[in-house]
Amino acid sequence: MRGIFQRPGGGGAGIGLNRDTSDGVSIRTGIRWKLSTAIALVGALVAIALSLVVHNAARVSMLDNSRDLADERIQLAQRMYGPGRPPPFGAKIDDPAIPADLLAKVTEGRRATYVSDGPHGVPDIWAAVPLRDGRVLSWHERFTDRNADVMKDLDQALIIGSIAVVFGGSALGVLIGGQLSRRLRKAASAANQVAKGETDVRVREAIGGVVRDETDDLARAVDAMADALQQRIEAERRVTADIAHELRTPVTGLLTAAELLPPGRPTELVRDRAQAMRTLVEDVLEVARLDGASERAELQDIMLGEFVSRRVAVKDADVDVRVVHESEVTTDPRRLERVLFNLLANASRHGKPPIEVTVEGRVIRVRDHGPGFPEALLAEGPSRFRTGSSDRAGHGHGLGLTIAAGQARVLGARLTFRNVRPAGAPDDVPAEGAVAVLWLPEHAPTNTGSYPMLPASGK
Repeated sequence: MRGIFQRPGGGGAGIGLNRDTSDGVSIRTGIRWKLSTAIALVGALVAIALSLVVHNAARVSMLDNSRDLADERIQLAQRMYGPGRPPPFGAKIDDPAIPADLLAKVTEGRRATYVSDGPHGVPDIWAAVPLRDGRVLSWHERFTDRNADVMKDLDQALIIGSIAVVFGGSALGVLIGGQLSRRLRKAASAANQVAKGETDVRVREAIGGVVRDETDDLARAVDAMADALQQRIEAERRVTADIAHELRTPVTGLLTAAELLPPGRPTELVRDRAQAMRTLVEDVLEVARLDGASERAELQDIMLGEFVSRRVAVKDADVDVRVVHESEVTTDPRRLERVLFNLLANASRHGKPPIEVTVEGRVIRVRDHGPGFPEALLAEGPSRFRTGSSDRAGHGHGLGLTIAAGQARVLGARLTFRNVRPAGAPDDVPAEGAVAVLWLPEHAPTNTGSYPMLPASGK
């Protein structure tokens, strides 16, 4: 039953319609798809709500019109009906199918209309009026096909409009989200370049655009943070360099004074410590220069295998050098020698013999058979004044590998570290050695500001 409507002075009940919908939405990661999905969902909810409102309003309006028509016909039929004449317009006297609620209202002396659910969900329109002789004149018809067609066309238009809203909202979300996503990707790329030490990169300039939004605020904050960190690092580097520079004179004087002491064990200890302090001061100064990014390589063409073999033979004749493939490279021989000697010194100090050096094309590998590199070094790279675990780095100041990594950066090379374990062995199995690999670039490192050294005349 839908409700009872009275004319005149009669009350009426409204029409309600519930529709259950279940939408499966696949949400992809990323701002573009999240924003597109959010806009599409909001658009779908709004479209469904408006469609329901419009559908119900149109249905109620049509039923009201049908009720008014039924009320007019039952009044006209009442006026035209008389003794000896049949009821006009298909009206009936005391129709047994008249709904009980409508009959109850009519027996009270009121003219009323009524809407009930018919077969297949098609509403039935009733109108009834009491006669003077106590009988009931009623008129009944189904919701017309024309009205049903109008509602069907309206529902189709609402469905098409809802789909258009959803797809339009999705397209708008992809457009807006794509623009925001591109800006964020540019900001992330610029931030990664800053993290790699490219101090001239500005995140705000990288994202571009003339519209200021939260992305610009984030970029400006990152730029401000990078500037503050750079200033702090530069201040620390200058302090370190100044301290090391100021220590050079007294340490040199101390070393000279130690040479004047009489021979003996105490003199040897003083000389050894003074020399160690001088080496430390020089290493700290070199690290400070490398951190300042002011170092430039002086490039020469060398045969890498021959160069490594000669230098290692002078440094330590017990080191085994194997040249798998000879190659001509353009690099700075002095800095390459510094890297090579530091790697050999680290292997000799913290590893175990035999120490092996392999040259294969542009790649140099230095391997020892000790306990391997500390996990912190493998994860984060060399760090000054951190010697790692007592197994491998119980001595020294942690500057050797730091200098090697810095010099490799000036050469445009890449320095990697790994431990050697049996094939298929888990990480908790002790290492059988450590390998440092220097990957020299295929082309001269002009991006580091290096310049070629001109050969001497006559050569």
